[in-house]
Amino acid sequence: MFSDSCLFIRHARILLPEGEFFEGDIQTRGREIVQIAPEIPASEAVAGDREIDATGLTLLPGVIDPQVHFREPGLEHKEDLFTASCACARGGVTSFLEMPNTRPLTTTQAALDDKLQRSQQKCLVNYGFFIGATPENLPDLQDAQPTCGIKIFMGSAHGHLLVEHEAELEPIFAKGTRLIAVHAEDQARINQRRKEFAGITDPAIHSQIQDNQAALNATQLALKLSKKYQRRLHILHLSTAEEAELLRQDKPSWVTAEVTPQHLLLNTSAYETIGTLAQMNPPLRSPHDNEVLMSALLDGVIDFIATDHAPHTLEEKSKGYPNTPSGMPGVETSLPVMLTQAMQGRCSVPQVANWMSTAVAKAYGIPKKGAIAPGYDADLILVDLDNYHPVLREELQTKCGWSPFEGWNLTGWPVYTIVGCQVVYEKGQLNTAVRGQALTFN
Repeated sequence: MFSDSCLFIRHARILLPEGEFFEGDIQTRGREIVQIAPEIPASEAVAGDREIDATGLTLLPGVIDPQVHFREPGLEHKEDLFTASCACARGGVTSFLEMPNTRPLTTTQAALDDKLQRSQQKCLVNYGFFIGATPENLPDLQDAQPTCGIKIFMGSAHGHLLVEHEAELEPIFAKGTRLIAVHAEDQARINQRRKEFAGITDPAIHSQIQDNQAALNATQLALKLSKKYQRRLHILHLSTAEEAELLRQDKPSWVTAEVTPQHLLLNTSAYETIGTLAQMNPPLRSPHDNEVLMSALLDGVIDFIATDHAPHTLEEKSKGYPNTPSGMPGVETSLPVMLTQAMQGRCSVPQVANWMSTAVAKAYGIPKKGAIAPGYDADLILVDLDNYHPVLREELQTKCGWSPFEGWNLTGWPVYTIVGCQVVYEKGQLNTAVRGQALTFN
């Protein structure tokens, strides 16, 4: 699929690895960036090469979204690998790491192989997968390949994927060196509070049932076990001020954390406007939590951004709390949402690129991703930071067909998305013939 023909991107505002911008040209060949220069002579292009005039556009490394739920196999009425990867391409996400709570669960090598085979056939962008922990599958957690890490649901799960007790968690932390990523909520506290608040149908109660303390309890336990065994730990979707302050005081060098755009920018007031569409796990918090999380991200206490893209149909979301599923889509909007924050002065464009690409590649040991430099993979996005466009339901590629950010007027929408030298998205049009590749992890 990858020929020796080149792609030339000309007159772009290029973000270099040091965080500086550089006006110039880029040449890619095969899958890689081969040259960056103020001007690459037109004589270097030959028949069959493609040129993009990027005047007025900013070139960033492709987004790596390190936490998504793409629902295939088993739940394809919500989303599938093809529709999700189309949404990725439109949103500038050139690689994703996907979670194991599909049907069947991704808890064995066979289930992992099945996802990889499906992705090879369907995915427009690059892909990697977590192996899910159960109380019984320790050998699979050690041996499954290739995987970005072990996912543990300490709470907000049911059945085999729930690993909530310290006695079940400890052997997983004690054996092996592979990264462990935790959904940190205290299931016992959630169960108790669910009884306390039984009968309340206002979805805002969700944030009280799965409260800040439930998150803090589980994060404290994960941190305790990580420190005991010096085990590489990643805390998924950090959602509370208390957890951020805990990590500010006590964050070993082998621990990383992420935050979602939702937990940075949405809060419990969203229940009044979008109802159960605002319901997710861990839940939305207070405006104070928003502010503390943003400060922690800016200070490096939180390392990077993930969407936790977790789509459900509008029909499922309309069932009425507590019968509604938790989760919201995000891959299509995360980059413009964050670039809009940058243009408002809350952070910088280089910071956004670091949080959404460079730092993710570093944390998960993904080679040749996350920077624009010769020898790196040509996973690139050209974004427009001069114009604004609202999030419109009818333009969304995600199968679920809605967004919690609907109506938000955003800048930084991708004009071109490039995966391994191939233009997969161009000015509103997808090239569905493009296929990504399986990610590797050092």
